[in-house]
Amino acid sequence: MTASTDATTSYNLKDLISPATLHALAEVFTDTAPGFQHKRFLAVATDGLDALSIMQRVHRVAQALDAALPGSFGTQLDAVVAAAPRAGGSFMNMGLCDFVASFGLHDPAASLAALQHLTPHGTAEFAIRPFLRQDLAGTLRTMTRWTADGDEHVRRLASEGCRPRLPWSFRLDALVADPTPAAEILRALRADDALYVRRSVANHLNDITKDHADWVFAHVADWDLDDARSAWIVKHALRSRIKQGDARALKLIGASDGARAAVEQLAIAPARLAIGGAIEIAFELRSSADVTQRLVVDYAIHYVKKNGRASPKVFKLKTVELAAGASTPIRIQRALRDFTTRTHYPGTHRIEILVNGQRLAEGTFELLAP
Repeated sequence: MTASTDATTSYNLKDLISPATLHALAEVFTDTAPGFQHKRFLAVATDGLDALSIMQRVHRVAQALDAALPGSFGTQLDAVVAAAPRAGGSFMNMGLCDFVASFGLHDPAASLAALQHLTPHGTAEFAIRPFLRQDLAGTLRTMTRWTADGDEHVRRLASEGCRPRLPWSFRLDALVADPTPAAEILRALRADDALYVRRSVANHLNDITKDHADWVFAHVADWDLDDARSAWIVKHALRSRIKQGDARALKLIGASDGARAAVEQLAIAPARLAIGGAIEIAFELRSSADVTQRLVVDYAIHYVKKNGRASPKVFKLKTVELAAGASTPIRIQRALRDFTTRTHYPGTHRIEILVNGQRLAEGTFELLAP
């Protein structure tokens, strides 16, 4: 799931499931599901809605559907799948997926088939996880078959749904402990034509590097990295290891081991700014080698936390091919407004320039209260 980190957008995100959109969804089910209790659905769905976050609203949609749809679970499930193309937006459709997860664990075959149909309309990556927790091997067998599906959304679900540490969801402790059961899925998708799928495979592998880096290196060791699709996955999967200067990761992406280079004329401007502004980081990267180098350039900002201590966050900048003795200018801007994932605090912030994981220069700027 990709969500904006802009604080204003995040605040409005929950309004994607609002009284107006819930009324529209009720109309869809009234048209498509005989006996649907329109008023009952709205009463449940809108009760205390203002206080609910977006994901709580997703679950509330599921609860309201259970209260308003007549018949057995199978009949309800058919109605949910039929309504999906008209449900209106990915988050509302996630509510339909949540219905399956919340009320369909007793019938995994029918429920997983429904999620396969629902995921193109609103990702089922969260809804499938209770099934994985209930029956890891059986659910993974179904997801492995999905890797050959003609719809990229279904293929992505095969990888994204079983990520060990999927954001906004609970950890799959069994896969955190041992990622091997999902290995067949990752291998099947290692050269997928869809960037949407490849990005998921890369993120899945990056999750695994947090606990089992050696496993990931062994898993990709025989991948054909002359295939641009597989090479892209490996580069992005190993991004955390690349930032740390891991020689194995640098070798796999064709980067030089170490960095014979210097950062010159580092400038951070403005030197003082208020929260909500932006800084510009500029410098010259000069090679001190007598051969061409492939250099991965990142930067770290040591963000001041509420307690006054600093915590570093590394950002990717670019990868450059630098001839012997050559130099290249590098410039980047970074916004310093609050996000859903980060609140900024006043204080002295340190910036480090990292090349192949090595710190080559640093500077500071002062962040002021708005």
